[in-house]
Amino acid sequence: MFRQLIDNNTLNDWAYALLTAAAFILLLQTARRLLLHRLERVAQSTETVIDDFLIDVLSATRILLTAAIGLYLGSQFLTLTGSLEKWVDRIFIIALILQLGFWASRGLTFWLRNHFSQGEKEDEGARAMTLSLLSFLGRVVIWVLVLLSMLDNLGINVTALVASLGIGGIAIALAAQNILGDLFASLTIAIDKPFVIGDFIILGEEMGTVEHVGLKTTRIRSLGGEQIVLSNNDLLQSRIRNYKRMDERRALFAIGVTYDTPADKLEHIPRLIEQAVAGQADARFDRAHFKSFGAFSLDFEAVYYVRKPDYNVFMDVQQAINLQLVRSFAEHGIEFAFPTQTLHLHNNAVPDPAQATVDTPSATAEPGTTPA
Repeated sequence: MFRQLIDNNTLNDWAYALLTAAAFILLLQTARRLLLHRLERVAQSTETVIDDFLIDVLSATRILLTAAIGLYLGSQFLTLTGSLEKWVDRIFIIALILQLGFWASRGLTFWLRNHFSQGEKEDEGARAMTLSLLSFLGRVVIWVLVLLSMLDNLGINVTALVASLGIGGIAIALAAQNILGDLFASLTIAIDKPFVIGDFIILGEEMGTVEHVGLKTTRIRSLGGEQIVLSNNDLLQSRIRNYKRMDERRALFAIGVTYDTPADKLEHIPRLIEQAVAGQADARFDRAHFKSFGAFSLDFEAVYYVRKPDYNVFMDVQQAINLQLVRSFAEHGIEFAFPTQTLHLHNNAVPDPAQATVDTPSATAEPGTTPA
């Protein structure tokens, strides 16, 4: 085949072919650069995303495409055998299919990035997680289609291949149930969003901030600093407590005062607690009551809400309330109770018989009387 290619073409044919190929490669590359430069200037003066989309997609144009077009046009000046001409056509179409794959992949990434860039700042973690998963899965689908198209262009029976892959896929699915379960669980997390990157979650005994959601595992950073890696499938089968989704945090605390506190001061304690809570900008008072008689204290229970879910804000508010109560109780002469025990000692000792004295009756006792 190659001997016929050399024998059937003169040096002039080869010169025309190479000159045509080089000229078209240079022309197409120059046109691409000029077009990109023009679109970039237009994009700076417009607010639409269409020109930005075109710039991003055209930037994915590989020299493979221009080289394939140039060589294909140059081959028209050569006398080719039937089999070689068929292979030239196939290689040219494969190059086009590959380039279409690059354009589709870049366009999908741009669209997803532009779509998920819109929204509230607090949803940024959710958008980043969904963008990462959908972008990966979208590229997988695109390149699978590209591969099947290339195989079909090469004359391979794609229908039989897909059928055989389907039968083999069943066997693989049975052997890799855990992996596929984690894969579908990652899609569920991306769509349903029970948590997103940056959320603080608790799962049983594990707790931490979500750092990464992958196709198989989710990684969270614990309070101790270590990274905890959890399977996506196991993750969705657990009860997840998402503290980042709280609008406000409920706080309950109890205090005890001594038993010798007068009743009028006991009545005043709920108002002192309310004043302490109301003095905090990030807190909302709910209730305060004389709850019970404890073993060594008179117990009060109070409930308030912190308007921010951040745990550090909650602890700052609780600290400020505690300090204010210490000052208020000191001003009103109210004492906090602490564990005490009172021991009552009772002397039940029997007197010594040797020291006992006996009174004898008087000799002049009157009749009918009992001597003392």
